[in-house]
Amino acid sequence: MQYDQGFAFAASGLDRGAEIRDDRAALQKAMEDPAAQALIFWRSKPLMDRTDDGPRLLRVPMDHPLVSQGADRIFMGRSVQGQRPLFAIDISSWEPEEEFDADGAAFADPTEQHHPDAPETARFLEIRGLLAQLTLEDGELAATARAVMNWHASHGFCSKCGAASEMKQAGWQRVCPNCGASHFPRTDPVVIMLILSGNSTLMGRSAGWPEGMYSCLAGFIEPGETMEAAVQREVMEEAGVQVGNVGYVASQPWPYPSSLMFGCVGSAVNETITLDENELEDAFWISREDLADVFAGNNDKIFPARKGSIAHYLLNNWVAGRITAP
Repeated sequence: MQYDQGFAFAASGLDRGAEIRDDRAALQKAMEDPAAQALIFWRSKPLMDRTDDGPRLLRVPMDHPLVSQGADRIFMGRSVQGQRPLFAIDISSWEPEEEFDADGAAFADPTEQHHPDAPETARFLEIRGLLAQLTLEDGELAATARAVMNWHASHGFCSKCGAASEMKQAGWQRVCPNCGASHFPRTDPVVIMLILSGNSTLMGRSAGWPEGMYSCLAGFIEPGETMEAAVQREVMEEAGVQVGNVGYVASQPWPYPSSLMFGCVGSAVNETITLDENELEDAFWISREDLADVFAGNNDKIFPARKGSIAHYLLNNWVAGRITAP
């Protein structure tokens, strides 16, 4: 099945320039290109500039003071417009003067930080709260850089021998100088599923979500498992609902921290819910008409997944009649 992509982090046409990642001369030339630009990140949050059209990923020249505050340069590729070389810089060692506390924000960090070397309108923002406002290129760049930086932060040591590893290929590989093992950024496959029974769909919520928020069920694909089998297993484990036929709809990179969400649709065999309270706080069946009211803002007790997420995309397309049971 093919549907128009209507969610964040979708492919924008970015040229990732993989052919020069291991070419020192070409990378140096790209960094010295007068048109080259850098994207600045701090503790997984990109530096965003507030504009009349909403927050936009700030791009600064390579000689900007912020660039020198990061030790590594991750080559992101070439911009969709103009083929500008783009690099991501992590300045997480910077300590803001103002105090902030994001510990209580289990779902998303609402705090904002301003760096003294950044434009007055620029702030470090958590992109999870900006899904529907990101341009295609901003979304792909922010998600990619965030995922790769998170991987480096948690994979500084060789998983084979335990020695400290080194960044290679412009940030797209780590190599162990002790045993020679090569390591590459990982992506964790996840299924997220629109489960249908007649005119109803199954929705659930985790305990840490904002009050009233419900979404499609989701879970990681296990080794040796197909997408279809993962959908059937996860729904049975979490809600006790047996699933028959399963179809694929679309996929979305999800950098929290490094997943690829496979959006699926499945047909339920039964409707009796047996909740696994270790996985879900609540789950229920909702009709197409009632879910349409939720999307219209006419229900003050529940609201769907955020616009820009693949869960919102699946549910909205089902309400509109564009997704049907497999």
